[in-house]
Amino acid sequence: MRYRAFQAQVDMMAPARLAAGMAGAAFGFGPAWLRQIPPLGQIAAGLEMVSRAGLTHERPAYGFTSVRVDGEDRLVREQVVTGTPFGDLVRFRKDGDPEQPRILLVAPLSGHFATLLRGTVETLLPENDVYITDWKNARDAPLSAGPFGFDEYVAHVIAFLEAIGPGAHLLGVCQPCAHALAAVAIMAEDDNPATPLSMTLMAGPVDTRVNPTKVNELAQNHPIDWFEKELISTVPARYAGAGRRVYPGFVQLTAFMLMNLGRHSDAHVDMYSHLAAGRTVEAEAAKTFYDEYFAVLDLTAEFYLETVSRVFQDHLLPRGELVWRGRKVDPGAIHRTALFTVEGERDDICSVGQTVAAHALCANIYANRKRHHLQPGVGHYGVFNGKKWQSQIYPLVRNLILATN
Repeated sequence: MRYRAFQAQVDMMAPARLAAGMAGAAFGFGPAWLRQIPPLGQIAAGLEMVSRAGLTHERPAYGFTSVRVDGEDRLVREQVVTGTPFGDLVRFRKDGDPEQPRILLVAPLSGHFATLLRGTVETLLPENDVYITDWKNARDAPLSAGPFGFDEYVAHVIAFLEAIGPGAHLLGVCQPCAHALAAVAIMAEDDNPATPLSMTLMAGPVDTRVNPTKVNELAQNHPIDWFEKELISTVPARYAGAGRRVYPGFVQLTAFMLMNLGRHSDAHVDMYSHLAAGRTVEAEAAKTFYDEYFAVLDLTAEFYLETVSRVFQDHLLPRGELVWRGRKVDPGAIHRTALFTVEGERDDICSVGQTVAAHALCANIYANRKRHHLQPGVGHYGVFNGKKWQSQIYPLVRNLILATN
């Protein structure tokens, strides 16, 4: 019912958004000075804001066409190496295939597309052969594709590492750190030749008992039945995944927005002001961010509910009770893979201490192959995006990779 109501609202708003977009575009055909007249500039800005007032469920483009490698520009193209109805392994392949460390970037599956890590990829790309878990919108996966839960996510990480081949590195960002750690533990126990040489876990909930955030408290204060009743919906008949039970992306986005409502409200007021005043550079930066932020995907109900229960409620991994397809997951089996964890001092989603907990679990990795970094002055997204990621965190990741390559 919730999903149908949301879709009905979207359908009702579509004509107004289209009309506002067309009217706003008309200003673009007039002389530039026209928008400088205050009332007209404000009208044009208002029309554009109305045209943008909505969500999209389609993955934005990564947008990488070339990259500079050793002083030479190389063409970049996206290559789907392998895939399933739930996700593709995408490689950003460079012209000439220069010999570089291979990295699997394990992206979150938490309501946004993997393109949210565009800034992470951009920093990695010049010096590394980058692959990413490009998760698909669950509402487009037919029921015939079967379930996709916690175990299937872990299986995808393992299969993607096997497709890349021996000698790769893993970099997990945010929500999937527990899943990625489980995958590497299973591979290490099986002596899988594709077990990564290094594992970097960034701002991820390995042990959410440590310094609980509001997100963690929400999970603890409600039984799993509440999450299923209040947050899970059924995909409407108009989509390929009709009948599939999902955690809708628009619900997750609403939760994220409410966590920082004042900041998002101020950002939209500023965007309007920039548009009305003709400050196109400032307006474009905000538009680019919200184009990405308002592109949402649905999660399968089983993945969402199993992640909430196993990671955020029952803490199965740090308690040594996580089971994957009938097998107990033992991070102690990891001994050849180097471990690097990163946390942000101001992270209010995954707080300090939750990611570094991986070190105690991976007890059989030699101390000289473990490192932790607490980045001062950054929140959650600053760990893997922005200037401090580029200038202070990535160099540490690069050093680990080069030391273990």
